[in-house]
This record gives sequence, C-alpha cells and structure tokens, in this order.
Amino acid sequence: MPTQAHAEATRAGAGLRSNLAIWIVLIAITGFQVFLASLRLPPMLLLLILAGLAVVQAGISMSYFMHLRYEKFSLVLWVIPAILIFTAIMLILFLPDAFRLLQMHSH
Repeated sequence: MPTQAHAEATRAGAGLRSNLAIWIVLIAITGFQVFLASLRLPPMLLLLILAGLAVVQAGISMSYFMHLRYEKFSLVLWVIPAILIFTAIMLILFLPDAFRLLQMHSH
C-alpha cells in the first residue's frame, strides 16, 4: 500500500516532468524565433510570425506557470480580455512610432 509520502513524490515527479516538457517547448519556440530572425524574410511577414509565436508562448506560460489551466473558466474569461485590452493599448501607443521607424529605414 503506497504511503502519503510516496503519493506526493509521484505527483512531484509528474509535475517536474510536465514542467520540463513545457520548458523544452518554450525553448524550442524561442530557438525557432531566433532562426526565423536570421532569415531574410520581409519585415511585416517576420513581425507577424514572431508576434504569433510570442502569443503562443504567452498562452503556454499563462496556462501552466500562472496555473490558469487549473482555474475556473470564468477567471480565464476575465484574464484574456484584460490581456487583449492591454495589447490594444500598447499597439495604439507604439504603432505610430513603428511606422515612422519603418519609413526612416526605407530612405
């Protein structure tokens, strides 16, 4: 009959394995992003791909490391719109400078 300590050690080992797998996935995505940055892709295409991969990384990080995967779905429904609103505000603030910088490099 397994003891309480054995059960906790088994759960801890499973958590370690899943955390390690998540870290490997995040590192692989980061490596892919670095590889893409070294290619001669059009800037807008590269930006869209890198931003999409960053969103995937953020989703994985929020899901596992912020434990949103185990929370009630209603909390997730509050967090996701807040992140989208924050992203929209960041775009409104930084997009004009990005376009200006893009025009400066084309001359």
